[in-house]
Amino acid sequence: MNPGPFGMAQTGVPFGEVRHVREWLQIRGQVSKPAQEHPKRPVLGLECPQTEVSGARFWGLFRSLCPEPEAFFRRCFVHNHCPLLFMSQSGKNLTPADLPAAQRERLLQVCDDGLAQAVRLLSVAMVIGVGRFAEQRARKALASAGLQVRVEGLMHPSPRNPLANRGWEAIAKARLEELCVLPLLMG
Repeated sequence: MNPGPFGMAQTGVPFGEVRHVREWLQIRGQVSKPAQEHPKRPVLGLECPQTEVSGARFWGLFRSLCPEPEAFFRRCFVHNHCPLLFMSQSGKNLTPADLPAAQRERLLQVCDDGLAQAVRLLSVAMVIGVGRFAEQRARKALASAGLQVRVEGLMHPSPRNPLANRGWEAIAKARLEELCVLPLLMG
């Protein structure tokens, strides 16, 4: 999808919930403000007091599986399909689906190309799209680029998803086990 206002928009890290970025990923430093900052969504960087539930769930899972981030990143890379944050005048987060069709298609093509380029450069064997949108876009992007890469899906940890609110971590672990990824993270 795209960054949330209290996650990647604050830290620059996909699913970048501030506490996990500071404590587990050990990222330090200042986050610069954008040239045009929305007055209702100030960029406070690593000092942002709000939490992003999706990011807390996502990084919380991998922190529980890999005590050190190096163990996770030895075999994994997290790429946000669309790294741009869009907001309405009221400060509401807008997803690419909320954009006018012509703008959305141009944007998604650029994002698809970026994903294909990252997959090619990193010699990725499997892409796991977090959420149906990410999975579908990955399938489309990689097929269009002629890349023969396995694409799978993992339920998005969003609190807007009722299933995710009923034990997302256990569901995600089971899916990673099914995909034979769990042993790669734990071994």
